This record gives sequence, C-alpha cells and structure tokens, in this order.
Amino acid sequence: MFQNKYPIAYEVAKVVSDNDTDNNSDEVPILLLNGFGVGSFHQHRLMRQLLIEQQQQQQQQQEHPTNNRQYIIYGIDYLGQGKSWPTNPQDGNSPDEYQLGYSADMWLDQLSSFVREVILSSNNNNKVHLVGNSVGGYLATILTHRHQHLVASLTLLNATPVWGLNLPGWDGRLPAPMLAKIIGRQLFDVIRNEDVIKEYLNAAYVNSKAFDGSFVESFDGWGGGGGGSCKDDDDDNNNNDGGRGETSLGLKIRACTENNGGHAAFASILWSAPASGVSFYDALEQLQEVDVLLLFGADDPWCTQAVGKRMHVTLDKRKSDGARTTVSTAAHRFVTLDNVGHCPNHEAPTAVARVLLPWLNANDSDQRRVVPLGSQTLIKEPWGEVFIREVSIAESNSLGLVDRVVSTMVG
Repeated sequence: MFQNKYPIAYEVAKVVSDNDTDNNSDEVPILLLNGFGVGSFHQHRLMRQLLIEQQQQQQQQQEHPTNNRQYIIYGIDYLGQGKSWPTNPQDGNSPDEYQLGYSADMWLDQLSSFVREVILSSNNNNKVHLVGNSVGGYLATILTHRHQHLVASLTLLNATPVWGLNLPGWDGRLPAPMLAKIIGRQLFDVIRNEDVIKEYLNAAYVNSKAFDGSFVESFDGWGGGGGGSCKDDDDDNNNNDGGRGETSLGLKIRACTENNGGHAAFASILWSAPASGVSFYDALEQLQEVDVLLLFGADDPWCTQAVGKRMHVTLDKRKSDGARTTVSTAAHRFVTLDNVGHCPNHEAPTAVARVLLPWLNANDSDQRRVVPLGSQTLIKEPWGEVFIREVSIAESNSLGLVDRVVSTMVG
C-alpha cells in the first residue's frame, strides 16, 4: 500500500527448491522496471529466463560450486499503470484521486518505498540490483542517484533519457482543468486504439512474432509458491497456433487502458514535470559508487546506439568525488544486441539473461570490468537470432556528427 492509500500490484519470482531453508544461500533481489503503458507482465519472459539460466549454471557447478546466490526477482506496476490504481477511480474526480499527480517524482517515491518496505525488509541483503527498460531505465537511474547506498548495480535496457512533455498551464495534480482534460482524453483514445498500438509495436520490435501471441510468456508454475515446472517457448511446437498461442501484447496493453482512471492518469503524465533535482545525464555521471551495464537492442528506432554511446561516454566521465579529479572505481560496460528493438527484456530474454547473469554474479567492480558478457555470441530466441556485441569506449567516443546531434535530441 503506497502512502497508506494506494494498492500496488507486484509479482515475485524465485526458484523454490528442497534446500530453500539453507542459511548459506545468498538470496539476492532484482527489481525489473517496465516501460510506459505496460505492467509487470512485460517482464515475465526475462524473469523466467533468468531463473532458468541460474539453475543451469548451478547444475553445472554442482561438483565445485562457486556461486550459491539465489535470485529473487520482483516486477511492479507503477501507480496509474497495469493493475496499480487508486481505489474506485472516477476519471480524476474520486476522493483517492484528489491532488494526485502522476509524475516522475511520485513514481520514484513509490519505487523507493517499495525497495525499502517490501524488497529489503524481507531480505538479508541491504542492496537491490535495478534493471530498467525504456522509461523504467530513466526511473532506475534517478532512483539510483537518490539512493546509491541501496543499489548493488544498475542495468539500463534501452533507457529513455527523457520524461514526458512537461506541458505548461497545469502541474498535473488531479482533477484536471477542462482544456487539459479534453486534450488528454483525445490523445489517450488515439494511442490506445488497437491499430495504433500495433503500429507502435511494429516499430518497437524487429520480430513481430515476439509480440503477436505466437509464443507463451507466462510462468507456468514458477514463482507461484510451489516448485512447478517451467514451460519453455519451444514446447508444444513453439506454441504457435496461428498466432493464438497466448493473448497478444497489444491486447494486454489495451487492457491496461480500460481502468476508469486511465484518461486522467494520461493527462496528468503529459503535464507533469521531469524528476526534480537532476537531469538524466547528470544523474548518470554522478553515480560514483554504482556499477552500470548498458544493454541495448541495436535496432531501436528511438533510443538508438548513438544514445547508448552517449550514455557510455557520460559514465566514463564519472568522478568518485566532485571536489577531486580521481576517476570513479565503479565499473561500466556497453553491450548491444543485434536484431532487437526497444524492449530487449521481452524480445530477447535469453540473450539478456546470458549477458546479465555474469554481471550480477560478479563480486565487485573489478570483476564486472572483466567478466565475459557473451560478446561475439549468437543466441537463438524462438522468433529469431540475436548477436551479442560489446562496444568499446573508443568506439563510443568516436560518434559522428549526425549521431551526436541525434543523441542530443533524445535528452
């Protein structure tokens, strides 16, 4: 319950085994943060694949175990997204919606409370690994900047370095004035049109079969309190029943917009300001103690490789103390995934897990600087092949004029 008022939907996934009570087991929390307009369901494939990869690694190490970590993975719906809504919303006019502003600062407060009150309070660890896609990457970066002592590492999956439109004339707190209400309602009805959602997904994804319902993305027993088995996407003839294997991502996104508070929430977001206190790139440069992994779909039409390279260069400028000129000891790496668009967590979960787990398994910054992250590896997802490639800082520093302009325009 956020602010003792707003119910928040979240999910937890972990491998349940016979020796779960083993006190030697190091349970490490990971929080996956979504992009705009979806819920934690958009993280199911990555949640499942991380657990599968973890089990496979541990099975290979049974005779000579080197890593006894057990990952517990959290997904969350931001207030006003997915299944997290005020009680009985009425288009911005209910008592629970009064003076509620759907802003970056509000979501950051929600996430900070969730980390402290849910994740870390029930875990022996005092830090969490953050993994954010799209606007989730923006939120993860600012959250890390505000609470570096709570974050073990930060991974940005095609992070969006900007927030909303910050339109003038209203601060975004409900109820909305008439003009904002009309504009917000009309725009919201446009973007939630099923044809528009499909056009957006066709632009965001390289492989349409990754989102059209052809492949299963549920847990099939994982994370539900029992051991269960995990059904792989290759089972049952790839679950490809003429595109009827599962509800398509487009229909799931559309379902997220059906709440009675949806129009008001969208208008509020349009008019709300970016996170207070610091810009995205300044926050990134000031992460003095946190290791950062940039993991980008190389074929994203919006957060392009040039944007990733700008983030890479920014991280390379980090200082350990603003009053000195010593270089930060924190690690940073930049890895791209060819044949993947804006949402690698959903379009390339196997590739992301193969890169992410070695990063998470590393004990410190020195190990994260050198641990192999699968570069030059070809990974087969059910709907296509993904090539993993690491980008050097020399390559990121050699941005051409056009790429510099493009990366500056996006943030």
